[in-house]
Amino acid sequence: MTKTGRMGVGIIGASPERGWAASAHIPALRALPAYEIRALSTSRRESAQAASRQFGVPLAFDNADELVARPEVDLVVVSVKVPQHRELVTTALQAGKDVYCEWPLGNGLAEAEALAALARARGVRAIVGLQARASPAVRYVRDLVSSGFVGEVLSTSLVGSGLAWGGIIDPSSLYLLDARNGATLLTIPFGHTVDALCWCLGEFREVSATLATRRPVVPVMGTNETRPQTSPDQVAVSGVLTTGAVASIHYRGGTSRGTNLLWEINGTEGDLVLTGSTGHLQMTDPSLSGGNGKEKFGPLSIPERYFAAPGAPQGSAFNVAQSYAQFAQDPGSVPSFDDAVVRHKMIEAILEAARTGQTQRL
Repeated sequence: MTKTGRMGVGIIGASPERGWAASAHIPALRALPAYEIRALSTSRRESAQAASRQFGVPLAFDNADELVARPEVDLVVVSVKVPQHRELVTTALQAGKDVYCEWPLGNGLAEAEALAALARARGVRAIVGLQARASPAVRYVRDLVSSGFVGEVLSTSLVGSGLAWGGIIDPSSLYLLDARNGATLLTIPFGHTVDALCWCLGEFREVSATLATRRPVVPVMGTNETRPQTSPDQVAVSGVLTTGAVASIHYRGGTSRGTNLLWEINGTEGDLVLTGSTGHLQMTDPSLSGGNGKEKFGPLSIPERYFAAPGAPQGSAFNVAQSYAQFAQDPGSVPSFDDAVVRHKMIEAILEAARTGQTQRL
């Protein structure tokens, strides 16, 4: 951190045309006085220079090594496709930089464990973008549950839509169709949302699962072409949490004309319900309702103290900004690489449960 007191950020994967960095990270960081975007990199010199002009960032590179080496960069943000995470995060960690990596941390559990071990060995702050935990609504739900608003949690049920993995695919998202790339309905929208669920209610003790690919061939948007899909477009998981509460989660590819996010928490004394326009809880600002024996069921207002970044832009950047603000205030309050390993282990247990048809203990 420079003597200005602002944390210098370098973003790997800041495409000027599209992508999560442009829609979420850059608007979020610009809204927070604790940060300054000082460098960015893309895979091509032309796109790096275009991004530099578009976003007003002085340093632009066509490779990550040069970005990581810059002394102005304190925090390296890795916002690229999942198969590239391990190499780029490793480069940043070996340089002794703090790292913010998008979720999933690695393409599978082994990669995540290796990165978490390296981060511990280098003694740096390494956080993963499981920003649904930073949602003000989710943070409030966690406190409501812990304070006894619903009494003892008996069960929780959740249904969500994944946007992608539906009836048509954008050409820029074709890599999502191949399960080997590690960016699936299970790992991304399900993974983000179940992380928030477990943060609020406790981890799973055991899981059963069914995964299915109901659309094995998908049309490519704007063309007459189709592509094979090996990624599951249906994810159904049930199990028991460490508290004894029963949990049921169903994710569907694409979008629904009906419900796209509904999360209910049912207890001995009351109920909580979150709803939203997409099953990507990390990308939405959900509505919260609740009631118990003392309070009639209805909409709940979220207290201001749950907004770590009150002036954050709406949309994709909103929860990302909350996460960055929390990191600036208290680095230990955001999900670490070790937290990511816990979530990867759960994903592996779900895959094994679906493969074998047998309940898996965690």
